[in-house]
Amino acid sequence: MRAVGFRQKLGHSIHMNQSRIILGIDPGLRHTGWGVVIQNGNRLSFVAAGRISPSADLPMSLRLLALADGIAEVVRAHQPDEAAIEETFVNKNARSALLLGQARGSAIVALAQNGLTVDEYAANRIKQSVTGFGHAEKGQIQAMIAMLLPGSGKLATDAADALAVAITHAHHIPALAKRTS
Repeated sequence: MRAVGFRQKLGHSIHMNQSRIILGIDPGLRHTGWGVVIQNGNRLSFVAAGRISPSADLPMSLRLLALADGIAEVVRAHQPDEAAIEETFVNKNARSALLLGQARGSAIVALAQNGLTVDEYAANRIKQSVTGFGHAEKGQIQAMIAMLLPGSGKLATDAADALAVAITHAHHIPALAKRTS
């Protein structure tokens, strides 16, 4: 288990000339997307992406456990320095928002148990960072991910969204560094 996050190792300063591995998470109860990029200065490179899809037949507690276990496996496989997750948006359907919040909580706990701090970004901020438009559609995000991260291939929307979270985090690190120093 990783005991210290990347920013903690550097004393809260971000050195843009050093490489760092960023894990983005797009939480969902049916499908949780994940995406890993390497940032080296202003350059981003695709590492891997996928999604964790617990069986809908499982009881809620086991679905949440499957999500946490899946995220822990991604962390072990890719050893990210930092993690970011999409914030829960308030939906007209309160039940859906609560279920999404449970999946998101499971993801955050899994990341924290593996020594990562987790930064959070609103959906509109993620869309704005990747497409330039805060109300972009899923297809627009997928197209931009393909352009920004050559080699990522055709991805499920959840995985593309997770990479968008990682890209957003990479773009906002200088602001985070100023806030924490």
